Amino acid sequence: MPQPEIEVIGPDRAALEDIEALNRLFADAFTDRYHRDGMPAVRVPFLSRDIWRYAIEDAAGGAMLWRDQDGQLAAFNMVHQSGAEGWMGPLAVRPGLQGSGIGHRIVRAGVAWLRRRGATVVGLETMPRTVENIGFYGQLGFVPGYLTVTMVKDLGRGDLSQAPGERLSRAAAARPVLLRDCRALTHAVAPGVDYTREIVLTEELRLGDTTVCTDQDRLQAFALWQTAALAQARPADELRLLKVVAADLASFRGVLRATERIAVESGGIARISIRCQTAFSDGYAALLGDGYRVHWTDLRMTLQGAEERTVPPGIVMSNWEI
Repeated sequence: MPQPEIEVIGPDRAALEDIEALNRLFADAFTDRYHRDGMPAVRVPFLSRDIWRYAIEDAAGGAMLWRDQDGQLAAFNMVHQSGAEGWMGPLAVRPGLQGSGIGHRIVRAGVAWLRRRGATVVGLETMPRTVENIGFYGQLGFVPGYLTVTMVKDLGRGDLSQAPGERLSRAAAARPVLLRDCRALTHAVAPGVDYTREIVLTEELRLGDTTVCTDQDRLQAFALWQTAALAQARPADELRLLKVVAADLASFRGVLRATERIAVESGGIARISIRCQTAFSDGYAALLGDGYRVHWTDLRMTLQGAEERTVPPGIVMSNWEI
């Protein structure tokens, strides 16, 4: 049963000193969601401070939070923009305040912020089994699209010598040119989209790096990844691919193999994960063929009229979840 409207103050811009409160609300809200979905044993852990810092700094002015009359955190929405591509996540309302209209308010604020900044793609992801969430976002104009399948691969010591590619941070004098080429390749495959801010921020915060693959000095693919621990008190033993942009399927497979080699050479990395959009069915099939297995699924939803657009045969795998 819907609760009466509750007055909250905001949005204010989230800052690093808000991380503890954000973590508490995040864990409580998503744990409550899992319990209501019939998974009572799940307890969502706090995210690491490094990951929250990345989320807040990546969102910048889109890092929004709302407080109740007592000054306590009531809700938040991390709204991200990569050129034409905009998405929201994570976002949450304090469990005791859900159903009071605050959720609609924070999503509308995120959409408005992205629209003012010229985003032509507006989306988010939610669990496919959570029909309440799907219905909630549907009331706000979001329509279901395809699945984002989190796929993982355990890293062995197989022969990866034939996997050429380098880390962008080690490209020395060529780095500015490669960064420019990353922007140009993304725009060619997904017009208007630009991931260079995330590439630079990941490197500056020492969370990970970017694998770049060239052919005759022409960039064919790049993969932005992070190895910083996602949750507090967890080991940094996984390489997570956040963005993969490739000119074609062969280049997509090549940059993944190069990233696997880099992970093995780095030591301490036990597995690699990628959030695969099933709109790229050939890419999904290639991942399965290369030994990746399905670990989790999310439903990709976009605002009606603000869907993603890509140019074949290019492939773009883009995380819409921190």
